[in-house]
Amino acid sequence: MAERKTERLMNLIFALLVSRQYLTKDQIRESIADYRDSTPQAFDRKFERDKEELRELGITVEMGQNDKYFNDEPGYRIRRDEAELPDLELTREEAAVIGLATQVWEHAGLASESTTALVKLKAIGVDVDTSVLRMAEPKLSTDEPSFDSMWEAVTRRIPVSFVYARPGREPMERHLCPWGIISWHDRWYVGGFDLDREEVRIFRLSRVVGEVETIGAPGSYEVPEDVDMKDIARELFPPASDIAAVLRIRAGRGQSLRRLAEKVTPLSDDLDEVEIRYSSRWELASEVASYGPDVVVLSPPDVREAVIERLKAAAHGSLGAPT
Repeated sequence: MAERKTERLMNLIFALLVSRQYLTKDQIRESIADYRDSTPQAFDRKFERDKEELRELGITVEMGQNDKYFNDEPGYRIRRDEAELPDLELTREEAAVIGLATQVWEHAGLASESTTALVKLKAIGVDVDTSVLRMAEPKLSTDEPSFDSMWEAVTRRIPVSFVYARPGREPMERHLCPWGIISWHDRWYVGGFDLDREEVRIFRLSRVVGEVETIGAPGSYEVPEDVDMKDIARELFPPASDIAAVLRIRAGRGQSLRRLAEKVTPLSDDLDEVEIRYSSRWELASEVASYGPDVVVLSPPDVREAVIERLKAAAHGSLGAPT
């Protein structure tokens, strides 16, 4: 949904920017697929919302008539001299950072926009050699369904509500003023001010259940200037535990567990023994159970039992809070 709206906004900018004259609403609707497929009423609502979003981004949509001596239908355009950015002077290192950012979104809904950014850099004469970035290519993806909605809420400062399900606990509705999104230990998190607890909290996106709902207008709150999402994550996440678990994992499986491994011992061509440290028994059990027969817990016994309990509950369709 967010990807489709982003594409619509980009198409609207291009249409209004390249035209040498004011475009009527009918011309705009005919030129953009998402508008064209909408009913007249839906088109009007989308167009008004899109114009407002462009204004929030600092892009002015000018309204006028092509011939002021005749009663022409009002039209719209974006003046090129107001929309264009000044020439960018980037060092090779700065250009490389932007190039690297395009690879972070390799599997995300923003991939097309990141490609456009590279094209624009090359158009203004910045030499971006993407081949030198492969050694640091991120392995992040944004498969979580809530990512796009949360990203939009962060960038537009919109309060949201969502159902959050932690392992071993009943799902709860949470209300948040999101400040930022961060990747922490190969997981995506959204952080901000928790309106229910009235304190700063952080939430793992893969645990958001269902749709993310907006509960306020854009710009409803201000993000503190000194906010650093990494500092928040370090403060809120528990320190590494001294408790170790020993797992047997099939080759090529259990990648999220392997990334936490302190020790990996190959047992055969298709089986490894992996030792990891953990802080939450139920979180580890939930992660192990998600891999089914590809991961087996050898020790400690309480984690092994927790995994068995979750697998039995899943088999009977009664997965919920542990007893």
